Amino acid sequence: MDLRVLRAFVEVVRQGGFSQAAKVVFATQSTVSKAVRRLEDEIGAPLFDRLGHRAVLTETGDVVYRRALRILAERDDLLAEIEELRGLKRGTLRLGLPRIGSSTLFAPLFARYRNLYPGVEVRLIESGSDRLEEILLAGEIDLAASLLPVSDDFEWQSVRVEPLMALLPARHALAASGHLVPEALQELPFILFESGFGLNRIILDFCQRHGFTPAIAARSSQIDFIVGLVAAGLGVAFLPRMIADQTPHDGVRAIALQDPLTDWHMAMIWRRGGYLSHAARAWIDILHEVYPAKPESAPIGRD
Repeated sequence: MDLRVLRAFVEVVRQGGFSQAAKVVFATQSTVSKAVRRLEDEIGAPLFDRLGHRAVLTETGDVVYRRALRILAERDDLLAEIEELRGLKRGTLRLGLPRIGSSTLFAPLFARYRNLYPGVEVRLIESGSDRLEEILLAGEIDLAASLLPVSDDFEWQSVRVEPLMALLPARHALAASGHLVPEALQELPFILFESGFGLNRIILDFCQRHGFTPAIAARSSQIDFIVGLVAAGLGVAFLPRMIADQTPHDGVRAIALQDPLTDWHMAMIWRRGGYLSHAARAWIDILHEVYPAKPESAPIGRD
């Protein structure tokens, strides 16, 4: 059922005739008459009882008129709601953030986003980078922060690059020397994050490049607990320098791995070729302001 036909019919009723309705819908009287006849043919019953120059609604016409008002009102509400989404007066941003580094990197973005778009609801999922990539591909979220490199399934915008630091007990000989020989780490048990954390992948790739498989002493998702385990002498852990500097401990020393392949490179990612809502695009616009794109970052597509 054509909404333009319904609109013409409704205006005939409202204006009390075809000629006045034609002026309201910016059409000729003949066009309005044809529209009403088309609607009558579709319904299979007359909508008007034509009495001379007057057109009075039939019983069927009265039912169609009342329903047409509701349909047109729903159409107006639909357009208004879409316009609100475009103007970001309402909407939803589905965002995935890792548990490592988000408070430092993304809290300022949250504050700016909320200030600019208070009507947009932010639905946040926190997990490891690997898990966030899975649910992003499944379409459960719009954007995610993850560690590079990522697969070609994603486009991305760089956020921060930090060297990876080895955290050692302060009394350990490697900590006292102030420099780190990678092969010496194979003698130490490793304290890793829980499965699903992209940082684990960087660490294990580092070990593979240097020809050993580490013994895993413990896993945790809590940074403070991991630092505490290092201080207690349980083994060696790894954090990006930014996070290591924020979690100092008298019993722990942090030494850079000095291996560019272990750099902790955080980026915002989204599905390549996927639809991005207005709310998601606004988040990326703010991201560009706070963390200007590097040459290697993938540009966001525009309509």
